[in-house]
Amino acid sequence: MTVNALVAADNGVIIPVQCEYLALEGLGQLVHTINLVRDNLNRRLVVAGVVLTMYDPRTRLSQEVVGEVQRYFPKQVFKTVIPRNVRLSEAPSFGETILTYSPSSAGALAYAALTESCLPGKSKR
Repeated sequence: MTVNALVAADNGVIIPVQCEYLALEGLGQLVHTINLVRDNLNRRLVVAGVVLTMYDPRTRLSQEVVGEVQRYFPKQVFKTVIPRNVRLSEAPSFGETILTYSPSSAGALAYAALTESCLPGKSKR
């Protein structure tokens, strides 16, 4: 399904990356897949943006992951970083989005800021 989505991605892909070590490993594999699809199936495929998620400013690991992703994707990383937030984890178990479950939580506010930055005329990075 990933390859099908990448082949159909006319406006590029947005990659969410958890601020965790294994997410960096997965990101490397995804970039490899994106390059293969671009070379063979969809020459227009680009990484339109990278969203850093589950960020915990108290941990060195989160900070290091942010640095690594910013080095690899210097122009694609969104300014808005999604924090680790228990409400974000709880919302799906109640069958709700974060915007209906806890609209004033740090996670909801961060996602709202992210979407606001993606509106035409706004600077997303």
